[in-house]
Amino acid sequence: MRLNRHGSQTDGSVVLRWSSHPRCVALARLELRKALAGWGLAELEDSALIVLSELLTNAGRHAQVVPEQTIETYYFRRPAGLRIEVYDASPELPCRRPAGPEASCGRGLVLVEALADEWGVIEHGGGRGKTVWAALSLPNPNPNAGAGEDKGGRERG
Repeated sequence: MRLNRHGSQTDGSVVLRWSSHPRCVALARLELRKALAGWGLAELEDSALIVLSELLTNAGRHAQVVPEQTIETYYFRRPAGLRIEVYDASPELPCRRPAGPEASCGRGLVLVEALADEWGVIEHGGGRGKTVWAALSLPNPNPNAGAGEDKGGRERG
């Protein structure tokens, strides 16, 4: 359940806010699916939806978001693909945890690492949380396709 849908959408980016409720992951995937279709990035849909699901699930599970805080997702169209960012207010950094063969969790960042061209964390410092991001590229990018340029991570104010 979204706390709100306050956000914005431009030709090359979508910004949305979510609660930590598990149902928000499906709603966020729906929004990303719409953005990908609008940007002509259907080739990235499967990988992008898994990456978003894992990053948003991790934020909801580990960030300890309280009702007045939200998790924010940013989807950016890049000239050669897509950048997904998930912001939460927790200073706790994500870490890969070993998952045994019977474990039902612990594989999220392994999947992100396998599907994304690159991923990382931006620490905002001063108790302002972090942004976990992943970049996915088209298999054969067209340098003329794409709205805007990759501006990297968003700085929290």
